[in-house]
Amino acid sequence: MDNHHQILIIGGGNAGISLAAQLLLKNHKLDIAIVDPADKHYYQPAWTLVGSGIFDINKTVRNEASVMPQGVKWLQVAAQSFEPHNNAVRTTGGTYTYDYLVVCPGIQLNWSAVKGLTETLGKNNVCSNYSFQHAPYTFECIKNLKKGKAIFHNPHTPVKCGGAPHKIMYMAADYFRKNNVLDHIDIQYWSGGTKLFAVPKYEKTLLGVCEKANIQLHFFQRLEEIDGPNKRARFVGFGDHNKDVETWVDFDMIHVTPPQSAPDFIRNSPLANAGGWVDVDKNTLQHPKYPNIFSLGDASGLPTSKTGAAIRKQAPVVVENLLSMIAHHPLNASYNGYTSCPLVTGYGKLVLAEFDYNNQPQETFPFDQSKERWSMYMLKKEILPRMYWNMILKGKA
Repeated sequence: MDNHHQILIIGGGNAGISLAAQLLLKNHKLDIAIVDPADKHYYQPAWTLVGSGIFDINKTVRNEASVMPQGVKWLQVAAQSFEPHNNAVRTTGGTYTYDYLVVCPGIQLNWSAVKGLTETLGKNNVCSNYSFQHAPYTFECIKNLKKGKAIFHNPHTPVKCGGAPHKIMYMAADYFRKNNVLDHIDIQYWSGGTKLFAVPKYEKTLLGVCEKANIQLHFFQRLEEIDGPNKRARFVGFGDHNKDVETWVDFDMIHVTPPQSAPDFIRNSPLANAGGWVDVDKNTLQHPKYPNIFSLGDASGLPTSKTGAAIRKQAPVVVENLLSMIAHHPLNASYNGYTSCPLVTGYGKLVLAEFDYNNQPQETFPFDQSKERWSMYMLKKEILPRMYWNMILKGKA
């Protein structure tokens, strides 16, 4: 039957494509279908570099068809709802059934959750690296600012690449420094988080970067509204210190990271946990209620940072456990929460943060990765994009 597949994967991003490729390398006879309506596939980690003026946005996009693994059936439709008791998924192109389901549709960007943001994004010096369309405008804003106030915002929700909201701030500060205008610019970080970075070893370096650029840090702040024409933003405090305190902040440029959530069709489904993400065992990546369902990537309820590096360690665990399940063997593969955040701290400088569920460093290289290094900057700028297109998406990394 055309509408039944042995393995149905929801999502054709990094997680879905690399997972399918790895499965087929292990067993080319598997019947795998990927559900994803997108025409384009994006390498989003480079958008910070695009916003910093050092990476071509056109090198971050390819046709989705070109990254689809050979031997996979691509269903170019959108998932709408799940019927796990019937092993079925309803889509815009009809209902598909499965033996095994892997749910990895990525994260949803809720631009409209901030009043006035959609109307002013891409003009009035309101920018965001979280959009393919608008990332180049970030550099326009940075380049044209000679004096005044630059605000960098981090929302109160989980986001993909937790470091991205402040990485662009460090790049901007370095750009201002190199162009002798840093002393005339007041840089401020307004965050819905409780601290700058979760792992003390790396946070110490980042706080030093902030101190050098005289960056003011504001935490427990939720961005509610942007008035683009009048260049001001409204924040509302939460937490013990400033609960419900409202602050209008003037700006000359503002970089906004949209609030994010699991996609609506996940949040409103029987697969979701209390937070709206796919409920999943944090080690086996198996759904606790429906054993033939697995999840990985940004939509999963895993208590770790949502990054491509995390997916690189999650995918082999799903592959092994899924194949074990098909063979009626126990699920022995386990994920330890590994994630990584390559934190650019300036032009030619990067701190490679790697850590696990307990926020304990899990470093790859035999040196102190909390120090800013040119070699790690080159890894992000030159090596990782090539590795993504040529190895990760082909299941070879």
